[in-house]
Amino acid sequence: MELTESARNTGPGRLEAMQLRRETGQKAVWCRLLVAAALLATLVAPGSGHAADRKKSSGKKTTVRKSATGKSSPRRRGTSRAALTGSAREIVDYTNGQIKQGWTDNEIKPSAMASDAEWIRRVHLDLVGAIPSLETVEAFLKDRDPAKRTKLIDNLLDDPGYVRNFTTIWSNLLIGRRTPRRVSRGGMRKFLREAFARNRPWDKVVFDLVSAEGHFERNGAVNYLLAQMTMRDDGVQATAKTTRLFMGIQVQCTQCHNHPFNDWKQNQFWEFNNFFRQARRVDHRKYDPKSGRMVDDYSELVFTDFNEKVFFEQRAGTLQMVEPRFFKTRIDAKSSTDLRKELARLMVAGENPLIAKAMVNRMWGQFLGYGFTKPLDDMGPHNPSTHPELLDRLSREFVKSGYDIKQLVRWICNTESYHLTSRLGAGNAVDNPAAGESPLFSHMYVKGLEAEQLYDSLIIATGAHKAGGSGWEESERQRQTWLRQFVIAFGTDENDEATTFNGTIPQALMMMNGDLVDKATSAERGSFLNKMLSGPGTDATRVRRLFLSTLTREPTRRELAAAQQLLKENRNSPITAYQDLYWALLNSNEFIFNH
Repeated sequence: MELTESARNTGPGRLEAMQLRRETGQKAVWCRLLVAAALLATLVAPGSGHAADRKKSSGKKTTVRKSATGKSSPRRRGTSRAALTGSAREIVDYTNGQIKQGWTDNEIKPSAMASDAEWIRRVHLDLVGAIPSLETVEAFLKDRDPAKRTKLIDNLLDDPGYVRNFTTIWSNLLIGRRTPRRVSRGGMRKFLREAFARNRPWDKVVFDLVSAEGHFERNGAVNYLLAQMTMRDDGVQATAKTTRLFMGIQVQCTQCHNHPFNDWKQNQFWEFNNFFRQARRVDHRKYDPKSGRMVDDYSELVFTDFNEKVFFEQRAGTLQMVEPRFFKTRIDAKSSTDLRKELARLMVAGENPLIAKAMVNRMWGQFLGYGFTKPLDDMGPHNPSTHPELLDRLSREFVKSGYDIKQLVRWICNTESYHLTSRLGAGNAVDNPAAGESPLFSHMYVKGLEAEQLYDSLIIATGAHKAGGSGWEESERQRQTWLRQFVIAFGTDENDEATTFNGTIPQALMMMNGDLVDKATSAERGSFLNKMLSGPGTDATRVRRLFLSTLTREPTRRELAAAQQLLKENRNSPITAYQDLYWALLNSNEFIFNH
């Protein structure tokens, strides 16, 4: 892969951290610093390693690439048309045509198709939230079925990892990574897990989230609004979050003044806010005989009569009364009218409602790195879409499909853009949204791994939770402890659209010197390294397996030669040398990016 200059450089902080790790009395000898630093330089330094090998060959017309093992693999020029039929084929073809028209209009040429190794890593991270296992990668690379990519997409959509991954993504979006007090993360996850496992229509899911009532574990959907009601703000946070997350409209600033860039007026915010005034959270407590104190028991969301008029203060200081209104639709509200149910009904009504466009835009951004708008949750005339006709068509097809989320994902993952390499070519250097340009999707945009993706990928790559041969319960306890550490260090409460990995010193130290990576690179019984070193194989074979298990690709000749030289120079301590090599691969920028 080819990363940006800043992403390729290791930087002084990383080398200093490695030095610190060696000086704190850890079991590795001082040469580990030299081993790791040398290999990291080979992997990510500008003008060397994998990226450089690809750059040198980018101008050649050959369509065959040789790996370090000497085996040739044909470069894919497109996805299999035979694997998709009917309306799915038509929709994907239309999508490809719209994207290609953008390339033509902007006089650019797309990058080449991603290799099988690059693509299988990408699709696993996007669909199931972790890199593929070594065995999965080797089987996929050997498979000669021209439709294997489309078949893999279908298989992953039926994998339990898909449900777990999308449950995690939407739990973070709905209630944040750090669960607010008196909100049940277990209840929220249970609701989402059942929704994604059954592939419930998205409009039904949104309706339930907006209108739910009851106990926070018996009806997990209520946790979405409970998380927005941690303060007595008359539903202000719930109003802003609901319009932004489900309808792709950012109106939070209009609670105080008219929007400076779009047509939203201050009164519209409070008209929407009316719908949430009947919702009230009730926090129940119970007596704890052990402590002799009252402690939190459970929370619930209940319907309450709200007969008061809603007023808001205008910029001039005058008060204005508003009634519930959904855009131009006025609600004839009575005391018995459940306004949240009315709002939910209006949100999902019509042939192409905003919830469809917002979901299509969000899913496109999740898989391609950028949505049709920047940011993806701020749609409207003030922020026009890069491909308005495509967004409109995909939204209408999403509604016609019965709000089928899996079908939407299937369309996106089968598009040509999703199968392109992340490496820029000479003909599309201007396609750089990170520099402020509109995304044209002529190559895959590099995405930083989320905290959960990084943790689960480390587990898959190393089998760290099995190291030491501990029992199942102990392994699960270790896993949950490690995950909490990663979420605290890597997570953000905003969960905004992100396309780069903005590492901090604590995050870097956790990757380089944390318990998870230290355990992952151990040679204890049950670990990946222990199994590999205990079995037959040459150094070249073992290095190849290390690369495939972490970076999901073969080492280049340059990388293989450097690794073999380092192993040769440390024959007196081969286990330590392999630990250093593995540690360096896990700490490389190539591992912590989705490309």
